Amino acid sequence: MTTIDDGNARFYRDNAAAYAGRARRTPTARLDKFLAQLKPGAAVLEIGCGGGQDSAYMVARGFDVTPTDGSPELAAEAERLLGRPVGVVRFEGLSWRERFDGVWAEACLLPVPRTALPDVLTRLLQALKFGGVLHASFKAGDGEGRDGFGRYYNYPSHGWLLLQFKETGWTAIELLEAEGGGYDGKPTLWLHAAAAKPEN
Repeated sequence: MTTIDDGNARFYRDNAAAYAGRARRTPTARLDKFLAQLKPGAAVLEIGCGGGQDSAYMVARGFDVTPTDGSPELAAEAERLLGRPVGVVRFEGLSWRERFDGVWAEACLLPVPRTALPDVLTRLLQALKFGGVLHASFKAGDGEGRDGFGRYYNYPSHGWLLLQFKETGWTAIELLEAEGGGYDGKPTLWLHAAAAKPEN
């Protein structure tokens, strides 16, 4: 199984510095809402950390953050910002078991092929301790496709995405829609997902 398209990998390999260093507003409201569910110093896994800004925010708040990215080039950029190692972990390489209190997956599950998303959601569920929480965000749509940079995205609808979470065992699922943007500068409808691993 592969969970990253060659076009996506090539884009981040060729544009890592520009992508990581772009003017990006840290999503503090979403981060604060996510972190408020956790105890002080809780263990958080960030997948798809990009330039590392969200991990830096969580570290500054006193959380035990494990930053990762599937792109070696982006991981290197994040290491420069964070001053600490950043793991290069592809989605199919997620193998933790009951290790984390929270998983932060901001705008990073977009390139997971639709057929592979249930497996990735299951791997993230397994990485969490019982009662652990997840935040993830997706670009909404009605079918998989590519953006102007040639990157593959799964573009889920609200109903389709909700079904993926339900069928992989998540609970307390909440999907919120919000207008926003992206690296391509185009208006984007986002789906922000919150979910939890059931208690023991």
